[in-house]
Amino acid sequence: MPAQRTVIKWGDRELAISHPDKLIWPDAGITKLDYVTKLAALAPYLLPYGEDRFLTTIRYPEGIEGISFYQKNCPRPVPDYVRIAVENDIHYVVLDSPPTLLWLGSLYSLEFHVSCERIDGSLPDRWMLDIDPSMEVEPRIMEAAAAAGDLLHSLGLDAVPKTSGATGVQLVMPIRRGPTFDDLRRFGKFVSEYLTAKHPDLFTVERLKKNRGTNIYLDYLQYYPGRTLVAPYSPRARPGAPISTPLTWDEVRADARPGDFNLLNIEQRLRERGDLIAKLPAQPLGEVLQTMAALR
Repeated sequence: MPAQRTVIKWGDRELAISHPDKLIWPDAGITKLDYVTKLAALAPYLLPYGEDRFLTTIRYPEGIEGISFYQKNCPRPVPDYVRIAVENDIHYVVLDSPPTLLWLGSLYSLEFHVSCERIDGSLPDRWMLDIDPSMEVEPRIMEAAAAAGDLLHSLGLDAVPKTSGATGVQLVMPIRRGPTFDDLRRFGKFVSEYLTAKHPDLFTVERLKKNRGTNIYLDYLQYYPGRTLVAPYSPRARPGAPISTPLTWDEVRADARPGDFNLLNIEQRLRERGDLIAKLPAQPLGEVLQTMAALR
């Protein structure tokens, strides 16, 4: 008997979905067809964070309970609508169109991680800080995010906290272009070391996990060329089908849980709130860095 298939359309494009009833997130009852359909709804929000960056996906051919592998090189064969960017002999998919996103979803790409640098090599347009728990269950994660946000606000800056979709939180700050990645790393170092000194029982900048104890790691090193972070609105291959979701500071102070935001409820949230990152004006980080340098 031939494998079951469903054909979906996006404009004049058609995509055949094999095994549409296969459960990808069994605990949430999400099938392969459900997943691809939900990616279509997420496309307007997810694509702006992938369209100018190198993409790494994590694929789970048997769903989240099966084997997985990272993929940087574009899968073959390549549809004619998929754009490729070559870097260091790697042929990356550029996540810049709904058909490309749905095609990747049909290949069981469940997570979308994008490069910190842009394909065109231009100066960075954002700063990010990865707030990474040492424990799988960390009840203080929103307390940690709030402390980081308070420090930024004291400097006249704002950022959007987003769940990683796993256990952590990342701060995303759109910035006016000017600072280099090295400037951003120095700023991240200042923020992280200041917070660690002020809250020594909460934070650490210790890179070796075995030496962190229960403290939350402030990973200012991750936002740098050649590295990746999970894209806003990317699903995560974890029980409950969580989504990397931007939050308001009020939600952080109310102790939101990363698992509260998932493929089953993200569409309603986006209809109500839109993209919180896109709503934040580019911040004058370059001016703040100049002021900090003058005070030394």
